[in-house]
Amino acid sequence: MKSEKENFKYQSEKFADIEILRYQVPGFEELTLKEKKLAYYLYEAALSGRDILYDQHYKHNLKIRKTLEAIVKSYSGDRDSDEFKKFIIYTKRVWFSNGIHHHYSTKKILPEISTEYFRQLISNSDQKLFPVEENETINQFIEKLTPLIFFPNIDSQRVNLNPNTDVIKSSAGNFYEGLSQKEVEEYYKKVVDKNNPTPISYGLNSKLVKENGKIIEKRWKAEGMYSPAIERIIYWLEKAVSVAENEIQKSTLLKLAEFYKTGDLKLFDEYNILWLQDTDSRVDTVNGFIEVYSDPLGYRGSFEGIVSIKDLEATKRMKAISDQAQWFENNSPIDEKFKKKNVIGVTAKAITVVVESGDSSPSTPIGINLPNATWIREKYGSKSVNLGNIVLAYDLSEPEELKKEFSYSDYEIDLANKYEAIADTLHTDLHEVIGHGSGKIMPGVGAPKQTLKNYASTIEETRADLVALYYLLDEKLIEIGIMPSIEAAKAEYNKYIRKGLMIQLARIEIGDNLEESHMRNRQLISKWAYEHGKDEKIIERKIKNGKTYFVINDYQKLRKLFGELLKEVQRITSTGDFEAAKNLVEAYGVKIELELHKEVKERYDKLGIPPYKGFINPVLNPVYENEKIIDVKIKYPDDFTEQMMFYAEKYSFLLSSS
Repeated sequence: MKSEKENFKYQSEKFADIEILRYQVPGFEELTLKEKKLAYYLYEAALSGRDILYDQHYKHNLKIRKTLEAIVKSYSGDRDSDEFKKFIIYTKRVWFSNGIHHHYSTKKILPEISTEYFRQLISNSDQKLFPVEENETINQFIEKLTPLIFFPNIDSQRVNLNPNTDVIKSSAGNFYEGLSQKEVEEYYKKVVDKNNPTPISYGLNSKLVKENGKIIEKRWKAEGMYSPAIERIIYWLEKAVSVAENEIQKSTLLKLAEFYKTGDLKLFDEYNILWLQDTDSRVDTVNGFIEVYSDPLGYRGSFEGIVSIKDLEATKRMKAISDQAQWFENNSPIDEKFKKKNVIGVTAKAITVVVESGDSSPSTPIGINLPNATWIREKYGSKSVNLGNIVLAYDLSEPEELKKEFSYSDYEIDLANKYEAIADTLHTDLHEVIGHGSGKIMPGVGAPKQTLKNYASTIEETRADLVALYYLLDEKLIEIGIMPSIEAAKAEYNKYIRKGLMIQLARIEIGDNLEESHMRNRQLISKWAYEHGKDEKIIERKIKNGKTYFVINDYQKLRKLFGELLKEVQRITSTGDFEAAKNLVEAYGVKIELELHKEVKERYDKLGIPPYKGFINPVLNPVYENEKIIDVKIKYPDDFTEQMMFYAEKYSFLLSSS
């Protein structure tokens, strides 16, 4: 008889370029009642902020999303027609991307229905459900919304990193208003003190706008921008304080609530320092304005919420890596002057995700390293996290056909089948634990987002990946008992090159460049190594049965190339060399070889595998007796539309940013 885990269905549905998956939360039932209540309160806090990300992505997103949801809920016409099915697919894509721009390419998603049919959908739905403004007719509402949804040249890209454009004016994200790139850069030249050893994360918690000729920051806080959602977050954080596992967790949650009340970034730094000290709690959360990938200049943080429980067994593996952090730093191929003499507080753990929200859902990371403030990392360390149950769900849903299609030999396929799962996990661990925590910025240089600007995120991901790749082929990992064989490292090298030079291209439309930072960094590393090892055929481009493959002939020489590139990328980061960053990214990370791109798309499309994956979250339901919670039950829904409509009903606290 199969266990519940073996019977669990990981795949839910497919639409457009997306596959929806599910994940389990092993260990939740074994938590104490107090821990379950803590997880539930933090779960509510995470979901309470989901509207924020929609508005951050685009100032009209909430109005558009609520319109789509009103149609889904109340449309009285033919729901079996091809047009309505196309409308539903568009709506699902908007939900998946937290807005009308694609979650990865950030290009505008265009519906495959006519404007006339859109009008018909609204006309045959409950008019009371639409977010029509006061004194606005439904026709005026439709006329205002239609070009925002249907016209490709209006707000066509959420994040534009093209160096030949004004990246602020040409990006549709809602982080700036009335400003040019030059004005933003000049503003931060004036306010940022490069000589301050403990700077706040400038801009992380606000929208920068020009009003009446004056530049001001609209803070995201209680009684400020996004107040209705933030007040709910604060409410649930304070409930969580009442069941905190220990005093340091209690202080951490109180400080986070205080930050949300005030929007004071000094308090956010204090919160992060406290959060780093909490290494014993079983239940943990990430909640706040965290990653800056959606800001073309890398200042403003997107809302994100993750609730997790510690995976005690898998954490032992990550601890083995973090315990050797100083050894990894000492033996890095980077210049000695850029090495940390004393690596502090790299805390590593594997977690089991309970729920994700905002920037981490439905499309989720598999590893996290926080906080992002450089000086806090150097002085207090960092927490590196592997999202174990998410990685497992990905692994169990990965089709065998993909490996076979892009692997040149049976040897590559055998390596992948034997070692890819552990090798992939080790790559993530090394990337997060050692990669992001390594190296140092030279005094007076300033943070990478100030010096490297629109290339900062790509360069940082490149640096962390190179650290991971360099050490994967080191006997040290076998010595400390976390890697079974060097063959496992070879499996990961094969996969990385396949993905960086070929497989990831399936996600991009023919003729487009790479825009997303992680995709740029993967191609940059793979293409740079291929080009610089060409004479020795370290990576060889081969044709078999009319198909292109990239084959690694010498893994040790490839490792040496990774070390050489890491040395240069660390120099760029440590010295803030913008021109070198620009030249490196533009030369290797942006442009795609057209014929290869066409071939990859054709081969991938024949497999019928969507290139993107995301998740339906579990649902936590408290059980009450005499108005007291006596248990918290976990359920695993399997319908993406139902979950999105449930969220719309329960967690819609914002209409717009105005």
